[in-house]
Parts: sequence; C-alpha cells; structure tokens
Amino acid sequence: MSQKTPITVAYGDGIGPEIMDATLKIIEAAGAQIDINVIEVGEQVYLKGNAEGIDPTAWEILDKTKVFLKAPITTPQGGGYKSLNVATRKRLGLYANIRPSVSYHPFIKTKHPVMNLVIIRENEEDLYAGIEYKQTRQTTQGMKLITIPGSEKIIRYAFEYARNNGRKKVTCFVKDNIMKITDGLFHKIFDKIGEEYEDIEKEVWIVDVGSAKLATVPEKFDVIVLENLYGDILSDVVAEMSGSIGLGGSANIGDHYAMFEAIHGSAPRRAGQNLANPTGLLLGAVLMLVHIQQHDVATKVHNAWLKTIEDGVHTYDIFRDGVSKTKVGTKEFADAIIKRIGQKPEVLQAVDYHPRDDKKIMSQAISVSKEIKELVGVDVFLDWDKGSAEDLGQMLTKIESPGLKLTSISNRGAKVWPEGFKETFCSDLWRCRYEKIKIGEMFKHQNITELLNKLYDSGFDFVKTENLYNFDGEKGYSA
Repeated sequence: MSQKTPITVAYGDGIGPEIMDATLKIIEAAGAQIDINVIEVGEQVYLKGNAEGIDPTAWEILDKTKVFLKAPITTPQGGGYKSLNVATRKRLGLYANIRPSVSYHPFIKTKHPVMNLVIIRENEEDLYAGIEYKQTRQTTQGMKLITIPGSEKIIRYAFEYARNNGRKKVTCFVKDNIMKITDGLFHKIFDKIGEEYEDIEKEVWIVDVGSAKLATVPEKFDVIVLENLYGDILSDVVAEMSGSIGLGGSANIGDHYAMFEAIHGSAPRRAGQNLANPTGLLLGAVLMLVHIQQHDVATKVHNAWLKTIEDGVHTYDIFRDGVSKTKVGTKEFADAIIKRIGQKPEVLQAVDYHPRDDKKIMSQAISVSKEIKELVGVDVFLDWDKGSAEDLGQMLTKIESPGLKLTSISNRGAKVWPEGFKETFCSDLWRCRYEKIKIGEMFKHQNITELLNKLYDSGFDFVKTENLYNFDGEKGYSA
C-alpha cells in the first residue's frame, strides 16, 4: 500500500458538512490514500470573535500538509469580518485559480451543449487587493493593482496548463482600451510570454466583447486567463452555463500550497435536508487527487460520477423529467457514484488523468528592464465644495509653487479646468495636476512638500497625493 498523503480538511457551514462527508466517502472508496487533518473554519470561528474565520493553530496544520480541501463557509453579514478565501489565497500564495467548465449534454440541461473550457484567474491582485478609502463625504476609491511578477505568474501558468493538458489555445481578456496602464501591462506580458509558446494559439479580447462571445459561442474558447475580478465573474457565468453553478469545482494553486473547493456558497437554507448536490466539491477533490499525484483514483472518481450522471441518477437541482431517472439525496448520490467506481460513461467523454496533467509549474521571474525613473510632477486630491471648477482653478493659480505649475483639474476622471464644460457633474474630490515647469531640470520630493504646505496654509484639505513619474521618458500615468 502506498504511503498516505496528508491533507487538511474543513467541513465548513450550511451544506458543507454533508457534501464533505459525501466527497470523502467517494474518494476513499475509490482508493484515495489520504491522511485527513480536520480544522475548523467559517461562521462558528467568526462568531467566537476571530475576524479572519480561521483559528491560528489551523495555519500550523496547513503549513504541514500544504493541501487544503475546503467546503463552503458562511461569512456573517456586517462589518469587521474578512473573507477567509481571500486571506487564505494571499497568505499561502495561491496565485492561480483553475475552474474547468464542461457541458454534460444531453443529461444536464444547458443552452450550450458543446463547451469544454478552463478559466484561469489571477488570485491575489487587481481590485481584490482590498485597498479602499473613503476620501471625502461624497467619494470613495478602490485601488486596482496589477504587477509584473503577479501577471507573469498567472499568464505563464495558463500557458503551461494548456501545454500539459493538451489544450490548443489560450485567450486573454482585458480592458486596456480604457485602463491603458494596468490592463495594458497585463496585455503586454501576455504577448511577451506567449512568444515562448509557439505550439499554442493565442488571442486577446476586450473583456466586454469577449464576454459576449463567451456567453454565445463558448465552444470557441479553450483556456482563458484573466485578472482577478473578470475571472471571478466569468468563471461563475460559465459554470452556470454548463448547467448549474453547483457543478463547478476549483483549484487554487501556488508554488508551495494548494486549496480545492466548490465554487458555490454554503446554501444554509438547504442544510441538513440531504438535498445538496456534492458535485462541486467532489470535482474539486478530483483536482486535488491529480495535484497529489493520485491520477488513477482521480480517473476512477470522475468517470464514476460521469456514469452516474449518464444513468440519470440526479439530485433535485439537476433533475429533469424525461431525462433523469431517479431523484436522490446527497447520501444516495454518493452511494450511486461508489457503486459505479471502475465504470466509464458511454455517451459522455470519459477522462483519463496522467502524471503529465499536473507537471509542477513554478513561477519564473520575468526580466524587468532598468528603466530611468524620473519624478515630473504630482496629482494632489482636494476635498473641496466651495464653488465651481473655474473658482478652484483661479484660487490655486494664485498659490506660488516653486518648480511646479498647475496644468489641469479633473473631477471623477473628467477634465474640468482649464476649458472645462460647466455642465460636467462634479463631486467634492478634485484631482489637481502639478507638473514641473522646466523639462530636464532637477525636481525633488521637497518641491511637493513645499506645495502641500502652501495649500494647507491657504486652507485647502488635501486627502491624497500621487507622484507622477516618467520611465525612460514615457509617461507612467494617465492623462
């Protein structure tokens, strides 16, 4: 008998304990060699006063096993509670979220009978960095962070995943026609890394048009790599397109740790009724079995599940008159799968996992050129509600700023001074752009502090500054 692989298991909340029981029963019946270490996470931990939803000792267990199978959890409503998923992904460096979406026509109802794609979502950056501010009484801000190493890791993972799993095309969705610096960087790195993979077809879509195509002709896509927010939204969309979001399992992969889960929530209304479909967590566990190199067990479990679906043994959420044959509960569904271990589907495509499918993909640092970084100005954000843009412009031009000149004022991203339109709607947060007067002249941070002191002395409330830099002479900031 092979040595057992230690894994960490969390039973979660709501339907979590039921679907975890079913999942573990199935994979162990198929021969999974696992040593289970249980930790408590979720609602009960939150309600004990732990804002992170996980006991500190659980991190020690996770650090030893490095593999986490997690059922859905409930985060209490109200402020002060942090997302355990986000915290876990960041703490363990789980930069890649992998969500396969497959149609199971004609056994599960779908408008897209031909769909077999994988969403690979960046897991740590973008707006999910969670950096937000209330800057004025009227205006809030969320910070979108896209980095070179973060983008490189997820994009390289997508190409390696495609190559290792016999996929032919990788598609990138961005919105760089608007977010030219952040999404523009993601696009550039996709193009740069894509050059290394001549055997894989590459394409880039603007995310809105690409999403429309994805929703209508998903069979045109294979592997899709996206930033965090786009990936979160679209992976749920395609999971529902496959027939039910309850069918979706996911893997969260880092260089040293991995977490596997269903993509759906804890569904507390269905808890304790023996109704829940365990498929999402089970397919997440299949991804886990591949990750821990138990490919034969993963193959058995996945094919037994496909055969069960094909035989019309369905839980209530996918049961359909005329197609389904037997409506079963959570426990009975698990028993039906176990009964079919060793069998393969006859209509649906059987799976066959091989060691090549989970070749270790380690992130590689992309070379960053030593660009010349030059400070050329500053954007000063003012909390001000005492007049119009023209009034503000006239007041600020009277304040002398050594080495700096006020060149524009914008509000909510629209230029309002000089030569603005009085009809432009404005809030109480104004971005005032100061640029150095003489090109090539030495300009220091001291010039900015002198400006801020003069603004303060003049009664202005500056709530934020953003320094303006050129890199090798190219502007590193939006117009």
